[in-house]
Amino acid sequence: MPKMKTHSGTAKRIKTTGGGKLKRRRAYVSHLLEHKSVARKRAKHGVDDLAKADVRRARKLLGEG
Repeated sequence: MPKMKTHSGTAKRIKTTGGGKLKRRRAYVSHLLEHKSVARKRAKHGVDDLAKADVRRARKLLGEG
């Protein structure tokens, strides 16, 4: 059976850390920012862990398992 191809859309959005955790970018900070408070926008900076419920599916799409 051939190898599974990596799902390129998932690969662009989710990265694996050195320890094997999956990280993702937070939503709601790409546009329509004018009416959002500074605190709300600051809280959305950076990265977050992927939800536990999504990890299994994401690993499969990334070709890790």
